[in-house]
Amino acid sequence: MSGQRQKELPPAFAAGYASFVAWSDLVDRINVFPVADGDTGTNLRISLAPLRDVEGGRASAARRVSRCATGNSGNIAAAFFREFVGAENREDLEKCAAIGCKKSWQAVADPRAGTMLSVFDALKIGLEGDGNRDFTILEQQLCRAVLATTGHLPELQRAGVVDAGALAMFIFFAGFFRRLDRRQQVRIPVLDLFKDQLSLDETFQGDQDGRCCVDATLKVEDDLHTMREKLAALGQSVVVVRDDSRLKIHVHTEDPAQLRERLANMGDITRWSDEAIDTNGAARLSAADRNRTLHCVTDGAGSLPRLLAARKGITLLDSYIVYGNQSRPESLCALVEVYGLMRQGVRVTTAQASTFERHQCYGSLLRRFGRTLYLSVGSAFTGNYSTAMAWKEKNDPDNLFEVVDTGAASGRLALITLLTARYADQEKDARQIVRYAEKCCRDVREYVFIDELEYLARSGRLSRAGGFFGDLLRMKPVISPMPGGVRKVGVVRSRKGQLEFALEKLEESALKYTNPVILLQYSDNKDWLQDTVRPQVRTLLPKAELLSVPLSLTSGVHMGPGTWGLACADGPV
Repeated sequence: MSGQRQKELPPAFAAGYASFVAWSDLVDRINVFPVADGDTGTNLRISLAPLRDVEGGRASAARRVSRCATGNSGNIAAAFFREFVGAENREDLEKCAAIGCKKSWQAVADPRAGTMLSVFDALKIGLEGDGNRDFTILEQQLCRAVLATTGHLPELQRAGVVDAGALAMFIFFAGFFRRLDRRQQVRIPVLDLFKDQLSLDETFQGDQDGRCCVDATLKVEDDLHTMREKLAALGQSVVVVRDDSRLKIHVHTEDPAQLRERLANMGDITRWSDEAIDTNGAARLSAADRNRTLHCVTDGAGSLPRLLAARKGITLLDSYIVYGNQSRPESLCALVEVYGLMRQGVRVTTAQASTFERHQCYGSLLRRFGRTLYLSVGSAFTGNYSTAMAWKEKNDPDNLFEVVDTGAASGRLALITLLTARYADQEKDARQIVRYAEKCCRDVREYVFIDELEYLARSGRLSRAGGFFGDLLRMKPVISPMPGGVRKVGVVRSRKGQLEFALEKLEESALKYTNPVILLQYSDNKDWLQDTVRPQVRTLLPKAELLSVPLSLTSGVHMGPGTWGLACADGPV
């Protein structure tokens, strides 16, 4: 087999993932089974991120998929893809799909047709027999499997949608096989294919049951087969995937403490997370899309948390945070983990989404929302603005894609976007909304307080000599991301000095505001920011709207733990 044939699968996996990412927020908005918590797209973005780059080896990619898996959908998909990614060439796809399909059904304690499992079945059958088959026909078979999901599950019928996980897998495989076929057009006509089954019925309400979603990793000695019955009885929506000597376990339970005790009796718990299930998450996300003249989009480089953005009807376009052999969307990383690794001396850096992924996202946004305003991170920091403008020139004959170079990052970018989205809720003239966004770009101020220059030195943003020299003098620079790049606006010697500087700057500007909005940003110092900074800002500006958010990780991994910041502006009347 030629070397070219051996190398054709990694780009196909990357294309499948990028194609899915472009529609992942839609997947969240129609996620009603097994619960309507609106996180299937989010969990799959995290779980399948290793498929962006399988050049490092199929075995490594399989392990990373298992370890990144989160949520019900992510763990089921991981059971399939840890086998499917083992294909060395297109002739291997039939065998690997069959094994992956079997493993995914086995991973679920109560497997149901009408979910992504049905798409895996259709893929397995569609690949049987002829390694050189027409992938166009296979895509049609997968599409029919998705359309059929509504008839299998009462929850989908009640909501009027197809299954979210099944749709996600269709989009992934459509992108995968179109790239494998070397088709010029990888644009997937999702809206045309599924038409009226992509919007929740406005009367739909999820069931209120008080359950928590638990993801745990259990180190065990017993064989999975012998434990299957015990694991199935742990709760609802149980999914179990083996990862070497560990089991990745996902379960919905009303009593996390009791569940943890039961798991501890089966083995050593090496990882644990639990959170309350928002059973109307999908409905809330879906409602955020309605009745706006212009849809707002920005980069994950802004200090805008994913959930806040989603609830405000704002789309985030992520870069990736890279550490060890992991790569995760920046808005979906665990802050404690990332900053903890940095304090241990682990190198953490950033990587742009591929141009192909960004192009897929732009196209998806225009097809879903029509007129769209992209508030891009400043050109001084990335090439996102030029990439978007180049795409617009070739693909936007109706001039629906408005692109603004904000000249901003972190808190400035977040506040510009939040205020613009708020203004867009009350203004119907798209040109007026764009003008308001441009005004925000001029008016919003930000001050970022760096604790240790060493991290800037490590990231290459500062010479090591300069970094150590600053630390020895115990100097803490104050910077502001501006259109021309990062500008140093002050230097202090202590955290107390940082706070005094911040309050002085707020007094100079925010006291003149009619409706002051203050965005406070933390890295790994949330408690200090909440307990010390916020009360003093509140005392200074008792009528201000105060928001506390994580500092953009794109900024945080370069500026380091201990960094914090604030952005301020006058909000719309």
